[in-house]
Amino acid sequence: MELVTLFVLVVVVVAAALWFSSARVVRQIERGVVFRLGRAQENVRPPGLTMLVPMVDRMTKVNVQVVTLPVPAQEGITRDNVTVKVDAVVYFRVTDPWRAAVIVQDYRFAILQVAQTSLRSIIGKSEMDDLLSNREKLNEGLEIMMDSPAAGWGIEIDRVEIKDVALPESMKRSMSRQAEAERERRSRIITADGELQASEKLAAAARQMSATPAALQLRLLQTMVEVAAEKNSTLVLPFPVEMLRFFEAAARGDVSLTAAASESELPAGGSEPRSEPVLHTNGHGSSAPSPSPERSGPATS
Repeated sequence: MELVTLFVLVVVVVAAALWFSSARVVRQIERGVVFRLGRAQENVRPPGLTMLVPMVDRMTKVNVQVVTLPVPAQEGITRDNVTVKVDAVVYFRVTDPWRAAVIVQDYRFAILQVAQTSLRSIIGKSEMDDLLSNREKLNEGLEIMMDSPAAGWGIEIDRVEIKDVALPESMKRSMSRQAEAERERRSRIITADGELQASEKLAAAARQMSATPAALQLRLLQTMVEVAAEKNSTLVLPFPVEMLRFFEAAARGDVSLTAAASESELPAGGSEPRSEPVLHTNGHGSSAPSPSPERSGPATS
């Protein structure tokens, strides 16, 4: 009786040891590919508890999560002969664990090499402006170039993004000067446009004021009020240049003011003549005073 009990106990222990050695747990983020005597089984083990044949089966777990793979900076020459360094990042995931475990030895390393060669190829086909401002199109081109070999390995390329474009220092300085020149051009165009519009408005205002000369005086008084509101100690008033020249000539004695009156200049309904300043010049081209006319008096005998 004791021998039977011992035998049963040995059988239970061996069975438990075999069960523990053959039991495997596959996580939710993994899939199991079983190799039975070196031959890959078509049925991929799902997540959960799975049993293997002891000493016969070997299982390889394949991660099916989205993998973020950084691509080192690749140096290349663009189509417009500019040397640049471009790095990128690749997002991919395994869609067929069997092919990823059987067809390719190390799918992560394979994807990295394809990404580097594709990045170098896309640099040579593009111009510098495209690398700086048209990255969406280049990202789509990289994804298409990588998706062709990756599909045969059971891998799906989710997306490819260009991270950074490193330019030479000389090219950075040239681009900086170009940007400054462009902004200076825009500034000058805007200033000239503003001057044109201001001149049009001033011309319209001059035409409007020419019909009413008093408007110029009102505008002058308004300007004086605006300047005085700033609490300035100096007030600048416009003065005709012709009047300054007249005063200068009068100081030299070349000109004089005379009261010219005539019957034709009498105002309507009045008896007094109107006096006006008259500028007389001599025969040599210089101004000379003219004698003041006398009133006609009654004849005497």
